[in-house]
Amino acid sequence: MPSVVGLLGQRELVARRRMDELREEADRIQAELAVAERDWKEWAIARSRVDEVLAPADETGHGPDQAGRTAPTADGQAGEASPTPGAAKAKSQVPVWREGVAWSVLSVDYQRVLTALADRARLGQGPLTCQEMAALFGMDVVPARVEALRSKAKRLVARGWLAEPAPGRFTPARGVSGPAGGS
Repeated sequence: MPSVVGLLGQRELVARRRMDELREEADRIQAELAVAERDWKEWAIARSRVDEVLAPADETGHGPDQAGRTAPTADGQAGEASPTPGAAKAKSQVPVWREGVAWSVLSVDYQRVLTALADRARLGQGPLTCQEMAALFGMDVVPARVEALRSKAKRLVARGWLAEPAPGRFTPARGVSGPAGGS
């Protein structure tokens, strides 16, 4: 008859092997999850860019970004009746900045981005990333929110309101100062 200590030792050995197998499986799943999460973020970015490219064109053949008419909103909702899903809202217009243009010509979302960056510049704190802006605005720092902010920031850069001194870091463009006016 086997001893109690011997039986306990065998059961301990079986339990240890099972525990090691489960740890290996957990490590494998964790690695797969990291790859899947990275892929998902890349696809979210790609979808955002495709939505921008597929936005409806005006009569001259230019899309909303070139024509300055409309821009996608953070919630991705369609504003105007359009055959293109996710078409831009008319209230999201971003005119080209020139001296004397007031921030009030921009939608509230764009004004919010400009205000946050102008406050940082005034305090000498330097440029912000879109992730930092999302956190500053109290948003969930998830790819959809960050990409919506990145789209807005890139549009403001293209229109001369913001500068991008380093990739993904935004600050007010030279000459753009406070909300009352553009200079």
